Amino acid sequence: MTYIDGMILAVPTANKEAYCELSRKTATVFKEHGALSVTECWGDDVPEGKLNSMHTAVMREPDETVAFSWIVWPSKAVRDAGMAKVMDDPRMRPDAMPFDGKRMIYGGFDVIVEG
Repeated sequence: MTYIDGMILAVPTANKEAYCELSRKTATVFKEHGALSVTECWGDDVPEGKLNSMHTAVMREPDETVAFSWIVWPSKAVRDAGMAKVMDDPRMRPDAMPFDGKRMIYGGFDVIVEG
């Protein structure tokens, strides 16, 4: 079964285009190193929770938008090998990030249902 890397982060709303541009560039790198697909989403209907929410998880500021992303890999083995190559790829070292990477939440997931 496929393997997924998932990420959620807060992006300054004014940096949306810079984030989109970075996302397009990094998607190319991930796919060159084995990813099947890369999906980037911009928050549109992300409710505030009473106890917790995506907003609080990433400590979103009033001038920021929640972004949600995932990368689909054929397997964890392909992901591990591909991710090592991605991290060594000089294109993955942008001059400036359009978001605060310290508040990014990410993880790898085994797919248990795929439909």
